[in-house]
Amino acid sequence: MLIQPYLFFDGRGEEAAHFYRDALGAEIEMLMRFNEAPDPPPADTVPADWGDKVMHASLKIGELRLMLSDGCAGDGSTPAGYALSLSVADAGTVDRTIAALAEGGEITMPADATFWSPRFGMLRDRFGVQWMVGIDG
Repeated sequence: MLIQPYLFFDGRGEEAAHFYRDALGAEIEMLMRFNEAPDPPPADTVPADWGDKVMHASLKIGELRLMLSDGCAGDGSTPAGYALSLSVADAGTVDRTIAALAEGGEITMPADATFWSPRFGMLRDRFGVQWMVGIDG
């Protein structure tokens, strides 16, 4: 089995895909808009003016595949109750990654040494997604 995060951005999916590309070096493997789908979405599930919005995108970040969508009407509420955890190679990468992801968001735990990691920090990005970034100890 493999768990792959799938995030919904309520109309900001393309912005999120490009943000993660720039902040994390993510490779956008595919991005399909609602107006490119082989079949139209079921009636009343997507706002009429969302043809150019992201129906599905897949980003490769290291070994992780992060999938995202603008979702259907109202799917993009502020995420809560989870965080995405990134393991990186060194302290400099922790600091750079936190700074990049926190642009327009907020650092919720500044990076520092912890009992489980030589460098670890947490943030909420501009889309409300919580991230934990550290070195595996």
